[in-house]
Amino acid sequence: MRVIAIDGPAGAGKSTVAKKVAEATSLPYLDTGAMYRCVAFAVLRDGIDVNDAERVGRLAQQSHIVVEGETAVIDGDDVSDVIRGQEVTSVVSVIAAHTPVRTAMREQQRAWIHAHGGGVVEGRDIGTVVFPDALVKIFLTASPLVRARRRVQQTGGDVEVIAQAIAERDRLDSSRADSPLRPHEDAVIVDSSDTTVEDVVQTIAAIYREKKSNPTHG
Repeated sequence: MRVIAIDGPAGAGKSTVAKKVAEATSLPYLDTGAMYRCVAFAVLRDGIDVNDAERVGRLAQQSHIVVEGETAVIDGDDVSDVIRGQEVTSVVSVIAAHTPVRTAMREQQRAWIHAHGGGVVEGRDIGTVVFPDALVKIFLTASPLVRARRRVQQTGGDVEVIAQAIAERDRLDSSRADSPLRPHEDAVIVDSSDTTVEDVVQTIAAIYREKKSNPTHG
């Protein structure tokens, strides 16, 4: 399967790296996090209890979500900017932990890859659950402090507050019952704490080229 799966914790730089890897490999890019954020937006929009897994899952199943590049559309509304706001960010982990939601999103992610003939896909369970047969599986990580500083550079705020939020996100993602955040046994662990984005991208692109040339090895 012509898929590069990039998993990792919040703030590890997955989106930035995945976009550049897509450019380097001429593969399309899918931000699965944007899909979950679209569902979170719809839950808030409709006033649904974020803890009601059944209702949230039904909404996820019924919503028409289109994610292409950095554009995210749900039910015909462009929500590319609003889904990155604090309100959505504060509830997306809870919503993403619901099994019915994850089931609905996995179906859409697999359909997207089938329609595009492959791609660079980033998230938290891409290599372990969604595409376990991906040609390349990467687990991208970085130290909590580095991740917090990156978020401050992107959105501003207090580094200590953001570090606490990231730690809580890690706890939720790693302890959820459905598809907890963890590297696939075949994943290559890439720590970006002291490495430039360009070096990380070149490392992943090189792994892809090698795997593409010798798919039965490694």
